[in-house]
Amino acid sequence: MADKKPKNADIVAVANAAKVSISTVSRSFNHPGLVNPATRKKIDRAVRKLGYIRNRAAQTMHGIRSGTIGLVLPTIDNTIFAEVIQAFSESVDAHGFTILVASHGYDLEREYAVLRKFLEHRVDGVALIGLDHSDETYQLINSQAIPAITIWNYDAASRLSCVGADNWQAGRLAAQHLIDLGHREIAVVFPPVAGNDRARARHDGALSVLSLHCSDLPPSWTQQARYSIADGKDAVINLLSADRRPTAILCGNDVLALGAIHAARRLNLCVPEDLSVIGIGDFKGSKEMEPALTTISLPARTIGQIAGEQLAQSIIQ
Repeated sequence: MADKKPKNADIVAVANAAKVSISTVSRSFNHPGLVNPATRKKIDRAVRKLGYIRNRAAQTMHGIRSGTIGLVLPTIDNTIFAEVIQAFSESVDAHGFTILVASHGYDLEREYAVLRKFLEHRVDGVALIGLDHSDETYQLINSQAIPAITIWNYDAASRLSCVGADNWQAGRLAAQHLIDLGHREIAVVFPPVAGNDRARARHDGALSVLSLHCSDLPPSWTQQARYSIADGKDAVINLLSADRRPTAILCGNDVLALGAIHAARRLNLCVPEDLSVIGIGDFKGSKEMEPALTTISLPARTIGQIAGEQLAQSIIQ
C-alpha cells in the first residue's frame, strides 16, 4: 500500500489550532505590532506545532511584501565584509526582513545577473557594495523603482543612497602614519582597482601622500594582489627578495597585510623591527595577531547597522 503524502498545514489549520480568526493569523505575520502579545504567542505555538510555512510567492502576487532583502557582495571568500553583513542582517531582522546573499567575484556583469535574479524573486529591497556598478545595474534598479542602498564607500554624489566610510581618507591616513614614523622607502600592495571604488580610493589617497614625501620609488614597489592572504604573501615575498628592499609596506586591506606579515616571517624578518606593515579595515582578528596588526579602523558594524535601518525604513514607508 502506497504511503499517503501528508497534507501541508494551511492558515486555516493555524487559526483553528490557535482558536483565533484567519485574519488575526494574517495580521500577526504582516503587522505583528497590531496583535496582542499573548495572541501572537498562541499563534506561534500553533505554527511551530503544525510546521506551517507561509506561501510568500502567492503573497507577492497580491502585493504583499516578500519579507526579503537581496544583498549582493563582491566576495564571501574571506572576512572583509563579515562584520558589515552581520550588522546589516541584524538591523533588517529587527524590522522583520531576512537577507538573501549572493556574490559576483568582482565582476560587474555577474552582479547585474545576480540582481536580476533577486528581482525575479520579488525581494523588497536590494543592497550593493561600493559605488562602481554597470549602467545596466543602475537602470534596472531605477526601472523597477525598488528601494536600494550601497554600502562601504561614501560619496555625496552617489547615484544611489549610500552609507560608508571615506576610503580616500583611509588610504591617506595609512600613508601619513608611515611617513610620521620616518619611512621614505614604502611599497604598496593593493587589490586590482578596476571595478572596485573602495580599493581605488584608498590607493589614490595613499599615493597623494607618498608622492609628496617619497621620491624615486621603483615601479615594482607597486604590487597588485587578489583578496587572499596567500596572494598578499607571494607579492610581498617578491618585494622583499629584491636587492633594494622597502622599509615599510602599505596594504590596501588587512587580508593583504596579514599576508605581508607571513611573508616577512618566511624571510626571517621581524615586524615591526625590520619591516613596518600597515593595513586598512581593522577586521576581526587583526589585533589578536602577534604582533598586532597596525591598521586604519573602518566602522564596519556601524556602517552595516545604519544601512540596514535606512533600507528597511525606505521599504516600510
